[in-house]
Amino acid sequence: MSYEEFTIEGRNAVTEAFRAGRTIDKLYVLDGCQDGPVLTIKREAAKQGTIIKYVKRERLDQMSETGKHQGVIAVAAAYGYAEVEDILAAAEKKGEPPFVILLDNIEDPHNLGAIIRTANLAGAHGVIIPKNHAVGLTATVAKTSAGALNYTPVARVTNLARTIEDLKKRGLWFVCAHMEGTLMYELDLKGPVGLVIGSEGEGVSRLVREKCDMTAAIPMRGSIDSLNASVAAGVLSYEILRQRLNL
Repeated sequence: MSYEEFTIEGRNAVTEAFRAGRTIDKLYVLDGCQDGPVLTIKREAAKQGTIIKYVKRERLDQMSETGKHQGVIAVAAAYGYAEVEDILAAAEKKGEPPFVILLDNIEDPHNLGAIIRTANLAGAHGVIIPKNHAVGLTATVAKTSAGALNYTPVARVTNLARTIEDLKKRGLWFVCAHMEGTLMYELDLKGPVGLVIGSEGEGVSRLVREKCDMTAAIPMRGSIDSLNASVAAGVLSYEILRQRLNL
């Protein structure tokens, strides 16, 4: 794994980080804050032997990248990028066909965090993002994921199209979200599958789309013609889950 050290902000995100066993170097707490959630975080910090520093709100505001620290900021040892092999191994360990979400040019950290959260809840074994023209694992991503980043591996690759080619050799089929694709309910999305989601503005790039086996359209009845990337990922992920559960 490669590592990027950064802060974890917000009570839910910090609590989940401790519960997942992540190493926290320091915990910054708003001086005088004694409510229940913060006391729980402090107990978890004490169990791990984490240094607790009590600071003024101005200090937390200066440290915060999200502007929503809720009185607690943890300095984590780091979130690590997994390898693609780690994602496949997670599927094998569960005895399930791989379900991977691949993101093409997602630059909004809120979208990435929300997709990681959805990936965890929908049973995806991991998320793959490109190194270039895409957001990485920032504090905002960690907070938006609501703790899911502690449980869902995220791999970062140099070339998304080449990664798809490599995974095809491992038996995966790929479907990408596209407005002009086949209605998602008409597609067989069971088995080892990779779901490709593009950015809101440009969608999935042509080169990546051409590597996919299918394109899936989400039915829409409104006056606009596109969904937020994280919402599209959620709708298609749950269609994959529905088919896997034979519902």
